[in-house]
Amino acid sequence: MFKSILNSSRQSKKAIFVLFDLIVLPICCWLSFALRYGDWSAHNFAHWPAYLLAPVIAIPIFIRLGLYRAVIRYIGYRAQWTVVKAVTLALLFWSLGTYLLALDQYTPRSVFFIFWLVAVLVIGGSRMVARWIILHEFPGGGQQAKGSLDRVLIYGAGSAGRQLATALGESEEFAAIAFVDDDKSLLGMDINGIRVYDSTNIAALIERYDIDSVLLAIPSISRMRRKTIVDSLSGFNLRVLTLPSLSDIAGGKISMSDVREVDIADLLGREEVQPDNALLDACILKQVVLVTGAGGSIGSELCRQILKQRPNSLILFEQSEFALYSIEKELGNLADGQIHIIPILGSVLDLPHMIKVMRQYQVDTVYHAAAYKHVPLVESNVIVGVRNNLMGTLNTAEAAIASQIKNFVLISTDKAVRPTNVMGASKRFAELVLQALSKREQDSSAIRFAIVRFGNVLGSSGSVIPLFRQQISEGGPVTVTHPDITRYFMTIPEASSLVIQAGSMGASGDVFVLDMGEPVKIRSLAKQMINLTGLSVRDATQPDGDIEIVYTGLRDGEKLYEELLIGDNVQKTAHPMIMRAEEVMLEWGELKPVIDEMRQALDRFDYDAVRQLLLTTVNGYNPQHAIKDPMYIEVSDAIR
Repeated sequence: MFKSILNSSRQSKKAIFVLFDLIVLPICCWLSFALRYGDWSAHNFAHWPAYLLAPVIAIPIFIRLGLYRAVIRYIGYRAQWTVVKAVTLALLFWSLGTYLLALDQYTPRSVFFIFWLVAVLVIGGSRMVARWIILHEFPGGGQQAKGSLDRVLIYGAGSAGRQLATALGESEEFAAIAFVDDDKSLLGMDINGIRVYDSTNIAALIERYDIDSVLLAIPSISRMRRKTIVDSLSGFNLRVLTLPSLSDIAGGKISMSDVREVDIADLLGREEVQPDNALLDACILKQVVLVTGAGGSIGSELCRQILKQRPNSLILFEQSEFALYSIEKELGNLADGQIHIIPILGSVLDLPHMIKVMRQYQVDTVYHAAAYKHVPLVESNVIVGVRNNLMGTLNTAEAAIASQIKNFVLISTDKAVRPTNVMGASKRFAELVLQALSKREQDSSAIRFAIVRFGNVLGSSGSVIPLFRQQISEGGPVTVTHPDITRYFMTIPEASSLVIQAGSMGASGDVFVLDMGEPVKIRSLAKQMINLTGLSVRDATQPDGDIEIVYTGLRDGEKLYEELLIGDNVQKTAHPMIMRAEEVMLEWGELKPVIDEMRQALDRFDYDAVRQLLLTTVNGYNPQHAIKDPMYIEVSDAIR
C-alpha cells in the first residue's frame, strides 16, 4: 500500500494530505477544549460548530501558503516554518469566525493558544512522520516512480557529500538513497534525513534498495585511495560518478554541474607530484617561447602550462589552420592581453621560414612537439612520416642553432625504444640527430638540447580512451587489439608539466624518461570502463551481458609491450618522476652521411632504401612485416 501511495501522482498525494488535515483539525480543536476543561466527556462536543469551522477556514489558508506543495522527502525547517505561519493565520481567522458566529462566548481565550500548539504539533509532526517512513522504509521513493530517477548511494558523508545531497534534492535525474562512509563515527547518523552506512555494506544496500549509481563525494582523498574505491565498485556494474578535486570546484560550493564520469586517471592510481616551480620557470619566465605542433594534444597542453609561467611571448607554430585557430582563440582568452600570443602557420619542413620566425621574434626556448604519432597511419605513409618526424626535427634544430636559441626540447615517445614500427624508428632517429648535434655544438653554440621520452597520454588524439567511450555509448562492441596488450599511461597535463621541468634539467643531449608508473592491461581498462557506466561485459561466462569485447588483432607495427629504456643504465634526477637515461649515440660526422642518404631516398620515394637506412641506424628496429605503404611498388613490379 505504501509503495502504491509513493508511486502515485503528486495530485493524489496532495489529496491525501488535504483529507488528513480535514479529519485531524476538528480533532485538534476538540482536544484543545478537552485539555482546557480537563474534561474528556462527551458534553465537550457541545462546541461542535467551532470544531467544524476549523478545517473550513484552515484548508484554504494551507493551500494558499503552499503547505501542500512541499515534497515530503525533502521537507525541512523552511516547510515547518510554513506550517507555523499557516496555523497561526488560520487561528486568527478561526478566532474571528467564532466571534462573528457568536461562538466566542463559549470559548475560553486559553483554548486559542492550546489549539495553536496542538495544531502545529499535529500538522507539522504528520509531515515529519511521513518523511521518516519514506526515508527509512522506501529511500528515494518519495520523488518519483522507480525508472524515472537513478537511485544513488553517496560515497562520503563529509562536507562535499552533504552539499551533494542537498543538490540532489533539486535534481530531476537522481534520488539519494543513503550515504556510505569509512568514518566509523558517522555510522548510523542521519544527515539531511539520509542514513549513513559502513562502506562494507555497499553490496547489501545495492541489493536492498536496487541502487543504480554511486556518486563519489570524496574530492580530497589521494588518487591511490580513489583507485582502490573505484576498483571495489567496478564489480557491481553500477554507474559510478565523481566530483573533481577541491581545487577544481568553483568557490568550494558543490552543485550537480560538478558531477562527472570517473576520470580514467582515477583508474591509474598515480599520485600527483607537486611541480618544481624553479624548473617550470627556468626556460619560460619572461622569455620568448615557441611550440611546434601547438594545436596537437601535447602541444596545446604545453601551451596552456607555458602561459601560466608568464613568458613574454608565446609563438604557436602549427601546420593545421583549424588547430591553430582553435588554440589561438583559447589561449587568447586565457592570456587576456597580458601575454603576446603569436600564431604562425607553417611546416617544420620549411627551414627558411623557421629561421625567419625564430630570428624575428628572438626566441629563447623551443618545444618541438610536431610529429606524426599514429602508428598504423605512419606505417601506411612511410615517406611522409619519416620526412616529418626526422627531417622536421633536424630542420627545427638547425633553425634553432642558426637563431642562437638557448633551449631546445624534443618530445619523444616510448615507441622509440627497440621500435617495431616506422613511427618509433623515425622518433629514435630524431633523438640520435639531437644527441649528435649537441656534441657538435658543445664548443661553438650555447644551445642546450633535451630529449623527453614518455608513453601514452590519456585523451590524446588516437587514444583508446575516447574510442572506448564512443563504442560503449553506441552499445558496443569495444575493440581491443590483443588480450595481453599493455601500455603505460599518463594524463596530458602531468606529461606536459614534466616535459617542461625535464627540459630545464641536465646537460645538452640528455635523454630524460618520465616515470609512467605501472603498465596497464588494455583489456582490464576496457572492462572497468564498461562496468563503471553501469553495464556488464558480455562473454562466455556472462552471455547476457551488455557490451562485448572483441579482439581485432595487433595492428601494423604495434607491439604487445612498450618500453621506456633501450639499455639498463638509468640515473635518478632531483625530480622523483624524471630519470636520465644513458643511451647509445652517434657522432655527427658518422650520422651526417646517413642523413644525406635518407634525404635523397625520401626525395626519390625509395621505400626500400628508407627502410634499410632505418634498420642500419636505429638500434633494435625490428619491423614485423613487409612495407605496407599503399604507394609502395616493389622493384620487380616496377620493371614489369
